[in-house]
Amino acid sequence: MAGKPKLHYFNGRGRMETIRWMFAAAGVEAEEQHISSKADLEKLRQDGFLLFQQVPMVEIDGMKMVQSRAILNYIAAKYNLYGKDLKERALIDMYCEATMDLNELIMMVPFKPADTREKDEALIIERSSTRYFPVFEKVLKNHGQNYLVGNTLSRADVQLLETILMVEEVKADSLSKFPLLKAFKERMSNIPTIKKFLQPGSLRKPPTDAKTAAEAIKAFH
Repeated sequence: MAGKPKLHYFNGRGRMETIRWMFAAAGVEAEEQHISSKADLEKLRQDGFLLFQQVPMVEIDGMKMVQSRAILNYIAAKYNLYGKDLKERALIDMYCEATMDLNELIMMVPFKPADTREKDEALIIERSSTRYFPVFEKVLKNHGQNYLVGNTLSRADVQLLETILMVEEVKADSLSKFPLLKAFKERMSNIPTIKKFLQPGSLRKPPTDAKTAAEAIKAFH
């Protein structure tokens, strides 16, 4: 029997968090090997484990996978979270790229100067409420189904839930004008595998604070 997937990254969210979400949604238990110093990262490089000298890196099925989108694609395809045909996969990809654009804005805030935080958070609130959430609200309204694509759970649903929760950490009532997204959040949060991930003790990481950001910078730069 194959061992658990092993996740190599610092002990924080960053580009590994969506990967943690995807494994959790698929009901797959993973383990972590934290990178806490430049020496840890350098050892992975010297051992030839990082194809492009970067993490995240995931050991799975005899591979040492890098590039977060490639890893996410692999997990989604392996665990049937990637639609039933090419058209569904195209929709899922579009939705996921949108959530990742928004995630990127949120992810970078703790690594930027403190005096820009208010401006950065205002941009996140503006983008989520005018560019991204209205689209997903409309998708759910138009097809009247529980999931974004094909009325079955896909990586698009998982990544949208992750993003919604991250936006709510910036502004708690972000879904106040989006009733279908609010209901979607409740449904997704109660899927047993996801519900487990949302409980204390899972691999889910808390929001990145200044201390965690400083530790990541120390290890990676």
